[in-house]
Amino acid sequence: MVYKTPNVYVEEISTFPPSVAEVSTAIPAFIGYTEQAGTEDELRNIPTRISSLLDYETLFGKAQATNLDITVNANNEVASITTPVLTYLMYYALRLYFDNGGGSCYIVSVGPYSNDGTKNYADFDTGLSALKKEDEPTLILLTDAVTLAQDYYGLCEEALKQCNELKDRFAIFDILEDNNGTGGVDEFRGSIATEIEKLKYGAAYYPYLQTSLNYYYTDDFVNIELQADEENPGSTNVETRLDVIKTTNTDLYNKIKTQIAKQRVVLPPSAAVAGVYARVDRDRGVWKAPANVSLSSVLAPTVKITNEEQENLNVDSTAGKSINAIRSFTGKGTLIWGARTLAGNDNEWRYIPVRRLFNLIEESIQKATAFVVFESNNAVTWLKVKSLIESYLEGLWRQGALAGSTPEQAFFVNIGLGKSMTTQDILEGRMIVEIGIAAVRPAEFIILKFSHKLQEA
Repeated sequence: MVYKTPNVYVEEISTFPPSVAEVSTAIPAFIGYTEQAGTEDELRNIPTRISSLLDYETLFGKAQATNLDITVNANNEVASITTPVLTYLMYYALRLYFDNGGGSCYIVSVGPYSNDGTKNYADFDTGLSALKKEDEPTLILLTDAVTLAQDYYGLCEEALKQCNELKDRFAIFDILEDNNGTGGVDEFRGSIATEIEKLKYGAAYYPYLQTSLNYYYTDDFVNIELQADEENPGSTNVETRLDVIKTTNTDLYNKIKTQIAKQRVVLPPSAAVAGVYARVDRDRGVWKAPANVSLSSVLAPTVKITNEEQENLNVDSTAGKSINAIRSFTGKGTLIWGARTLAGNDNEWRYIPVRRLFNLIEESIQKATAFVVFESNNAVTWLKVKSLIESYLEGLWRQGALAGSTPEQAFFVNIGLGKSMTTQDILEGRMIVEIGIAAVRPAEFIILKFSHKLQEA
């Protein structure tokens, strides 16, 4: 500043170095159909941030009312309840996500519910493309797309492609159930892209979950068949609805409501897993594997998996596409029992917390160093950048995110002429920083070795 007028001037001198502000690590984006998309459909294909289920209901409505078919015998007792397979899963997935510790997330509504349950690939693909323009989301969920059958795998590939391009997000996938009620693991492995560069940005979970969530319904969507009394030849079956008998047969109405409340929704696991990611990141850190963690609002997995069966899920010697099992253990509940990415045979990117830790560090440092763009490419700037990054990485090391007994063993930062750059790099305007990180890895296999000790006295 040039002083020309006699006066007393005050100048503030900055003595603190710049610092790295960490980005969020568990902000999932749910893509699917909703009851509405704002009051006038203005939120369709617009990634919208919410922080609670109430926010979702205000902007996007509730679940589609489920058609329930109920048979009542001649003794005025509920004989059977038939519940159809749910078509639209977004609302239920959000409930499971928040129940398992999830926080703020994004909703990408690709359209309203249809009476015939129509879904198509193009709607989801458009929503996925819209999500690409949003910076904050770090997880991609396609829970509502599992009923697309073969088209679901195409969406999974597009999600992996987006993660690989942006390098700031991670995808959580579900293994579809086949017609026999078992997992289509082989089909999933055979239908997903095989490039390691893409596979390291996603993880898959199996099987589906029997949740404690109830079906959302309205009385006019509950169809009732009143069976005829076999001892009365003149009687016939009568078709009615729950809203009709509400005032005419209160006793039966209450019995039916009680039985409906016992019905539980079966859901793909990805939403619950995303909630666990958020909870573990918040309580422990993104470097802690989101595994050996119990699931809330879950009664049991739909398929019981043994140790022998998990061997083929966890290790795929052919394609390396590891599938993380969700298992039920006596006295422990339902636990996530796997922490591998789809690149299960890759030593660098085998584990989910390693991939997500690098996502965190890369994006945080990228945004923190934006201030040096067009700054002088000299030793003064290099020192600022080196100090900035080293201070941040040392903080992570002290929290236990990096391996090593000293900071020097945990990471290194190289910048400067002759270290990371040549004279030609400087002439062409490039400032190159080399960063090495020793990420901690989960102890996946605990091996206890026992032997007999000979008697010595």
